[in-house]
Amino acid sequence: MSRQLPLELALRSASRLEDYVAGDDGQVLDLLARQRSGEGEPQLYLVGAEGSGRSHLLLGQCAAAREAGLEAAYLPAAERAELAPEMLEGLERYDLLAVDDVDALAGEADWELALFHLYNRARERGCRLLFAAAAPAATAGFRLPDLRTRLGWGLSYRLPPLDDARREELLRRLAQRRGLELPAEVARYLLARCPRDPRALAALVERLDRDSLAEQRRLSIPFVRRRLAADEGA
Repeated sequence: MSRQLPLELALRSASRLEDYVAGDDGQVLDLLARQRSGEGEPQLYLVGAEGSGRSHLLLGQCAAAREAGLEAAYLPAAERAELAPEMLEGLERYDLLAVDDVDALAGEADWELALFHLYNRARERGCRLLFAAAAPAATAGFRLPDLRTRLGWGLSYRLPPLDDARREELLRRLAQRRGLELPAEVARYLLARCPRDPRALAALVERLDRDSLAEQRRLSIPFVRRRLAADEGA
């Protein structure tokens, strides 16, 4: 399996840090900026519920790091069924390594051991480490004590939940970046009828952008209703 896979997975996403709607006065964005610059914590562990924007932040950090001239890789641990522990070998060569849903590896001996060795190599080389999970390292279920300890060494930061006001703002920003006008009533209509996690919302805006361009239509409730009904009937 190619060692380039984590980087390729990062590049498939259009997540940008500037699209993240911070509910913490931008504290997490400041922490990420300081990590990229080398002035802040070299290791960050983000804790948040599903839909809090964890993946958005990790993918956005990888994109921002590459723009700053750093080599960055994104590893989606939740997709471990399609991956193999051996692919962690050599990833310490990156300047930034982002492991999403790292708690998905908890309790899997081969993965825990491979991550432990990667962690040690990465720390020795000076690689910046960014983890995201639904639970703190101490309570995530890791069975390898040394790995659990190391994941808890850096700064742990709890992300605030994403409320409807922030979801609506996220939709607006995603649409604006694509040159779309998204009326508030359309945004509320979408939130009432579609999956509400950030990744699903980003995919929804991308699809509506494509459909509106193909039909040369504005984003109105009748247009959106018709497109959603077409998706349900597909």
